[in-house]
Amino acid sequence: MNRPTISATGVAVVAYDESDLRHAAEAGIRAPSLHNSQPWLFGLRDGAVEIRIDPRRQFGTGRSGWAARLACGAALYNARLALAAAGHPPVVDAHPDPADRDLVARLTPAEPRPPTYAEAELYDAVARRYSNRGPFWPAPVPAEVRRALLAAARDEVAWLDLLVGATALAAVSEIAYSADRVLRRDARYQAELATWTHADQAPDGVPAQAGAPLPEPQDLLPQRLFTDRRRVPGRDYEPEPLVGVLGVTGDRPADQIRAGQAMQKVLLTATAAGLDTSMISQPIEVPAAREQLRRSLGRSGSPQILIRFGYGTPGHPTRRREVADVLI
Repeated sequence: MNRPTISATGVAVVAYDESDLRHAAEAGIRAPSLHNSQPWLFGLRDGAVEIRIDPRRQFGTGRSGWAARLACGAALYNARLALAAAGHPPVVDAHPDPADRDLVARLTPAEPRPPTYAEAELYDAVARRYSNRGPFWPAPVPAEVRRALLAAARDEVAWLDLLVGATALAAVSEIAYSADRVLRRDARYQAELATWTHADQAPDGVPAQAGAPLPEPQDLLPQRLFTDRRRVPGRDYEPEPLVGVLGVTGDRPADQIRAGQAMQKVLLTATAAGLDTSMISQPIEVPAAREQLRRSLGRSGSPQILIRFGYGTPGHPTRRREVADVLI
């Protein structure tokens, strides 16, 4: 049962309990993660919900835990939404203990209130969001939706650059393919990638049927080789995809957690607007490519992920581990 406490304003609020923890975790596990590695754990301590990195599930070749922190930041955003939608919004203390690198955030109860319309809409999108790695239709994304995506990133103290024009796309395409070639030559990276690729419906990793079809020479952006399936004739990738580069001002662990929250708000905003999305991480995983990407954007901050937006053929979210498996 919730334990009553008193806020600084004298209004009675509650400490989170096991049901709040489970509710937050149920939403948190729907977040995206590199190769669906699901590197998160959820616990309850002194009436606060804690989100931690599961050190057994870090993608070992990533940049010093960047992928796990980005994923756990996204899980944190989902947990925030779930608690707010239940009328118990949290106060978020992200990366509260620099000496405890696996502690991503601690959520304590704020004063109870009904969810806002925006919170309810985004929370409703949590279960519907998934990565669509297939071709999108060439229909353009409306200007008002683009503005909403940009605002979603700003709301979480991040930036989103939407690439406009063939020149900008070509420059990022070259960087992405260069990074992809580096990773394909890395035997350790490829071996680890193979461990997250499954032919069956495993509770983690990427099932082969969810992978992109085999690449063709005309493709503008690289895809992971999760499958040997060829694309349907006439279903090429969109010639001018809408690609966004999301970043933050720094690259410390707290910055990467913030980037994960911003990424998730952008993805859910896209889902609520009827868009499909997929993520491109190769230019972020290779340091030289990441720096080249930053310079090409003219940004002083740190790019954290690339996102492709568009209208695709409906699919299904990949499976997740059971909530009981992520509770500590």
